[in-house]
Amino acid sequence: MRDHFEIRDADAAGRIGRLDVPRADRTVETPALMPVINPNRLTIEPARLEADFGVEILITNSYIIRETDALREQALDEGLHEMLDFDGAIMTDSGSFQLSEYSDVEVTTKEIIEFQHAIGSDIGTPVDIPTPPDVSREQAERELETTQQALADAEAIDVGEMLLNAPVQGSTYPDLREDAAAHAAGTDLDVFPIGAVVPLMNSYRYDDMVTGVAAAKRGLGADCPVHLFGAGHPMMLALAVAMGCDLFDSAAYALYARAGRYLTVAGTQQLDDLDYFPCSCPICSKRTPADLRSEDDDTRIRLLAEHNLHVTFEEIRRIKQAIRSGNLLELVERRARGHPAMYDGYRALLDHADQLETEDPVSKGTFFHTSAESARRPEVRRHHERLDRLAVPDRLLLTEGGAPDGDTYDEAWRVVAPFGPFPRALSESYPFTATVPDRPDRAGQVAAADGVRALVEANPDTAFTLAIDDWHQDAVDRVPDQVTVESLQEINDR
Repeated sequence: MRDHFEIRDADAAGRIGRLDVPRADRTVETPALMPVINPNRLTIEPARLEADFGVEILITNSYIIRETDALREQALDEGLHEMLDFDGAIMTDSGSFQLSEYSDVEVTTKEIIEFQHAIGSDIGTPVDIPTPPDVSREQAERELETTQQALADAEAIDVGEMLLNAPVQGSTYPDLREDAAAHAAGTDLDVFPIGAVVPLMNSYRYDDMVTGVAAAKRGLGADCPVHLFGAGHPMMLALAVAMGCDLFDSAAYALYARAGRYLTVAGTQQLDDLDYFPCSCPICSKRTPADLRSEDDDTRIRLLAEHNLHVTFEEIRRIKQAIRSGNLLELVERRARGHPAMYDGYRALLDHADQLETEDPVSKGTFFHTSAESARRPEVRRHHERLDRLAVPDRLLLTEGGAPDGDTYDEAWRVVAPFGPFPRALSESYPFTATVPDRPDRAGQVAAADGVRALVEANPDTAFTLAIDDWHQDAVDRVPDQVTVESLQEINDR
């Protein structure tokens, strides 16, 4: 059991946690964004990141430092914290990104980890192979073996209090991702980055990214803090947290600023195309787009990078509050409406509702049914699976309306889309306190019918009557034949 990571709150597979980083003598609250620091080009000084943005942890590249004479000597002489002027926790990458870009790096895992330790890194990284998407299975398996050897090499090194990353690779093969994650979780390493997903995000393949992360999460224990390598756009953070990712690194804030790109939670816009800022951060509230365009290049890039960070950290705080309030999936759904690729990602997330259900709290904030996808949420799946636990009388009315007078039925249960049937005594219990539309959609009614079917199959000797009003025919067709289906109006008239 890893004692350096503690989960404090949860919603879906998302969690608010505490990551103890002993070498830095810091505890980082997750979900956490780690701004990427290019030691050769500081867009925003690390001291300002800490003071003005509340950054608790950042990431920089130890391979670049090692291969740059002046930086190497300074880091070895002063230590990484003093060199960057940053008091928080520092994670260092190993050169694996350079390996993926240029196919070769002249360093071994032992050499780079010993160098990371020597310069005072708090969380180090071995030299894994970031296998890109869609390669042959043979290549993915071969490179995964190399990555796993790197984990073994890292595990054999005495690094004192420095934590070590155990990257999870496997390309776009879910079974390889799951096996790689289980292998990594079986080591003594500490943090678990899911690697080589940047090409998927750059191609807007958020559904494939979700599939890969879900596979990795199946192999990792709940005590494993998960880092989604290269994920830092505010648009996708809620989705990634709902999948169970805890740490994110963002170079986007600076790279996009240099390209004149303005980040929002709904996507990216070009500064040149803006007449108004849709943001009230300290940068946008005091300037117009025209003001920002009129600045010199260095000032414009710095201010745009600051905005990009402000909007990203705002989203991190919003996500944490959503977890605390129990409405993270509602936030994910709002973000999904901002871009078709995010919508694909959200639907892919719900393909794993069974997996989410194992971590999703059984009681939380009000369930909001806001779309057809709401019918696929883990709360609905959980209710259907637990219907066989309920005591059922001989003659049971399932109704969208109130309980009728008389003794025609032993009991009358409520039927509410998308949950289906439940005893009236549970009406004030989560999730049946849900806020649902007055005009249910087809998907919600079909899910309610599936709930009816589950209850009937668990109680074959009970006589069921279903009183409904205006259900879609697809939903009516899913009701078992042994159920008497009547008009709600007729039941009420009797």
